[in-house]
Amino acid sequence: MSAQAINAEYVTEKLQARFGDQLSNLDSPYGLLSMNVPRESVIGIIKWLKEDPELQFMFLTDLCGVHFPEQKGQELGVVYHLHSLVHNFRLRIRTFFPETDPQVDTATTLFEAANWMERETFDFFGIRFKGHPDLRRILNMDDMTYHPLLKQYPLEDATRTDKEDKYFGR
Repeated sequence: MSAQAINAEYVTEKLQARFGDQLSNLDSPYGLLSMNVPRESVIGIIKWLKEDPELQFMFLTDLCGVHFPEQKGQELGVVYHLHSLVHNFRLRIRTFFPETDPQVDTATTLFEAANWMERETFDFFGIRFKGHPDLRRILNMDDMTYHPLLKQYPLEDATRTDKEDKYFGR
């Protein structure tokens, strides 16, 4: 298939032929092919996408954590954004897991750029990346005992009296 012909349908067909029932929630919001995969499979799927001679998803654009406390049993997740520079095609892969077991395999074995992205995700969400060469805080202080982007913390101090919601559009 030529570079111009690669589209979401084609990439979806190739992924489904190879990984079948491991893919779920396939959709293309705003033209970005997105899917959920089990955390046990995520690195294997990304490796295949990178090494496939036709697709060539060789660039990890972004990797970040997410926290959805209302999704019982799948509260935490990692989102990977891959880009095939050859075809100028982007792809989003999401994996979710319980907050009681916040870990997933590292992507540093595939992309060196994953190193700092995984450290940031650990720093802010507490997600551990198994096999990471140097998993420690990167932006917050080392002595912090919490992960500030988890939604268990209030956005504001409820005891403040110097702010009136009507001035902030609430």
